[in-house]
Amino acid sequence: MQTQTKLTLRLNSALIEQAKAYGKTRGKSLSQLVSDFFVALEREDGPALLPPLVASLKGAARGVELDEDDYRQHLAKKHLG
Repeated sequence: MQTQTKLTLRLNSALIEQAKAYGKTRGKSLSQLVSDFFVALEREDGPALLPPLVASLKGAARGVELDEDDYRQHLAKKHLG
């Protein structure tokens, strides 16, 4: 078993209360929610934490060589026809 270390986070108090309520409905402490989040980032199913639309786009441009000029051309075509 790994040693646990205390971590202090500074967050908006409303966000903390919201996160505690979320954890309570799932039977988890705020510490466990934070720990689960970081573990999920390293796993293959990490994108499941993302909204479905965002998860579907993850990696879509992998291997594509684009630069700022490409983006400018895209905008010009989109807005100028």
